[in-house]
Amino acid sequence: MIKRVFDFIASLIVLIFLSPLFIIFSILIKLDSHGPAFFCQVRIGKAFKPFRFYKFRTMVVDAEKKGLSITKEGDLRITRIGGFLRKYKLDELPQLFNVLKGDISIVGPRPEVVKYVEIFRQDYKDILTVKPGITDYATIEFRDEEGVLKKYDNPEEGYIQEVLPIKIRLYKRYINEKSFLTDIRLIILTLWRIVRNNPVSNEHMH
Repeated sequence: MIKRVFDFIASLIVLIFLSPLFIIFSILIKLDSHGPAFFCQVRIGKAFKPFRFYKFRTMVVDAEKKGLSITKEGDLRITRIGGFLRKYKLDELPQLFNVLKGDISIVGPRPEVVKYVEIFRQDYKDILTVKPGITDYATIEFRDEEGVLKKYDNPEEGYIQEVLPIKIRLYKRYINEKSFLTDIRLIILTLWRIVRNNPVSNEHMH
């Protein structure tokens, strides 16, 4: 209950405070390329309940029909303004609407698309006992996920075989350690990474 109250109040305050940025980014996205300012995608939430996940659109329209559902550094589908938004994780801001609605929390395992959840369905039976979130250990560890995926000839294969299993272990770590203090610590660490714009070492990849 405390977590939900915190999520609601914090997301509402941030949305109000950053509303001018939402307007500016929406205009820039529309001017930069054809299509809507926001990108919506079905993700899987707590208890395997699907929901519509919001982001600022950073790729060309129908990008998923023109390539993989994951992206690597240098992906030609990414727009000019999209590259900037992705670099500083600003494309994630509309997820605060998902927090406000109760689809996700500020802190929790990142919500995945149906395809990847089904591949690791047994693991997700444990993971989806909690609400997904905007940030957690895996988000911080894979701060530069697109750069990590760039090293694979087949980025999706690399994501399924190496990256996602590591993420799943980190999701389970969060579930085992979850508390209000853990959430606060992860929020602070996430903001620190964004401010420094300093990708983590990805030591688990070696």
